[in-house]
Amino acid sequence: MRLILLLALSLALAGCGSKPREPDWQMNAHGALERYAKAYLGGNARVEASEFERARNELESTGQPGLVARAELTRCALRVASLVFEPCEGFERLRADSPAAERAYADYVAGTIAPADVALLPPQHRAAASAQGGAAAVKAIEDPVARLIAAGVLFRRNQATPDLLALAADTASAQGWRRPLLAWLGVAAQRAEQAGAPEEAQRLRRRMALAAGER
Repeated sequence: MRLILLLALSLALAGCGSKPREPDWQMNAHGALERYAKAYLGGNARVEASEFERARNELESTGQPGLVARAELTRCALRVASLVFEPCEGFERLRADSPAAERAYADYVAGTIAPADVALLPPQHRAAASAQGGAAAVKAIEDPVARLIAAGVLFRRNQATPDLLALAADTASAQGWRRPLLAWLGVAAQRAEQAGAPEEAQRLRRRMALAAGER
């Protein structure tokens, strides 16, 4: 799985590529973060916790707050993609020593980014982060992880349309990512009930049961 700029350490650590061989901590952290992301999106809580801890330990060995901050942003962004909205406490403890791009991204996933900071975001998120951003801007994002994160940000900003809910659910479904799929289907089912469409709500809940492995 190819992750977005702040999720892929191979991109975030590009400046370390001048040596013939990458340091062990870099390779280990990258691999652990990739496994963490897959486990989280797949709903594997045990693997998720152990791989994130492994990645963070490797990054802490460098003594570079910006690198550890990226790992914490990875965790927070994936939670937003799955509609889990919690304070990004791990990053906030590192905010004062983090680069401006990381601070901007943290504000973005929190739904509070200032317009002047949008240019600091990874390119695929800038349109969705702008005042005019919407479901169309999210749909244009090619990377499925980034697309789900952007959708989660719009939901957090109370800008989630039915088209956005369907797009997010379809994105998670296409990748087989159980955790965000259940979250987005759950919201869609709830809205269907509120709109007086019980048959649609029941259809969505049957789909949730199937995704959850209920037989």
